[in-house]
Amino acid sequence: MGPNRFTALITAIVLSAPQPAAAQEPTLGLVLERAAGYVAEFHRRLSSIVAEEQYVQDWKLPTRAELRGARDLGHRELRSDLLLVKPGDDAPWTEFRDVFEVDGTLIRDRNQRLVKMFLEPSESTAAQISVILGESARFNIGDVDRNINTPNLSLRFLEAANQPRFRLTQTADRTPGTMTGGAAASADGIFRVSTEVWAIAYDEIRRDTMIRTTDRRDLPAHGRFWIEPATGRVLMSELIIDSRRVQATIDVSFQSEPLLGMLVPIGMRERYANKRTNTVVEGRATYGRFRQFQVNVDEKFAPLRK
Repeated sequence: MGPNRFTALITAIVLSAPQPAAAQEPTLGLVLERAAGYVAEFHRRLSSIVAEEQYVQDWKLPTRAELRGARDLGHRELRSDLLLVKPGDDAPWTEFRDVFEVDGTLIRDRNQRLVKMFLEPSESTAAQISVILGESARFNIGDVDRNINTPNLSLRFLEAANQPRFRLTQTADRTPGTMTGGAAASADGIFRVSTEVWAIAYDEIRRDTMIRTTDRRDLPAHGRFWIEPATGRVLMSELIIDSRRVQATIDVSFQSEPLLGMLVPIGMRERYANKRTNTVVEGRATYGRFRQFQVNVDEKFAPLRK
């Protein structure tokens, strides 16, 4: 690996007449408890769902402060099936991107990869996770190597076991960041939040961070979640990594999928700036065709194709 490449791998008591519960402002602790419960249920339910991802990446060398006029270094269009898997009882939930089309060309071994991954599992959980992450990242372009570009990664930060790793605070700053275009991005109907959500900021404060480089150096994460206080549902997430070598931002929007009766990721936008080469990778992904898994006779999971 060249010296300029960067790798991010892969968490009141009222004495008068009673008031309705909805009229009482919840505490931050209660909202975070609800969010932890929501994320646990989200993982459980989404693990039986496969989604189709359409994903575009552009690698550029800006010639000015903005990307207008930038020199194109690469362009990639991917179509994939996205699966949420748990390789072992003690393993974290991990997303697997099964790419079946690259720049308009079908990949013929898509079914064979799924069989090898899920019907012929690796000997150890750690090895299985490594293979899943490697498969999900192998078609990325640019000089920032990464496997964190999956829509549900940051939800792991809200798990009950992981919340103590972070400083979590309610913030009045509810506008999506500049990576998504700020207020202008809300006009596309994807990165938009209602007035009834809390913006909760997080900063990772413990060592041995959940995201690290390939040589195991810490990459503390920070960002925000947009959460419904009454339910704990996450409507949008923001993940930021800022080190001496790279600045990365990943925003994800979740909306209701009527056929599933739950919130699902519908859009992901990302930006990676290599501070040594001054190049930028931008990605945009959308998700659809959500459908149930089916279980075969050996009780192994396989995606249900239409």
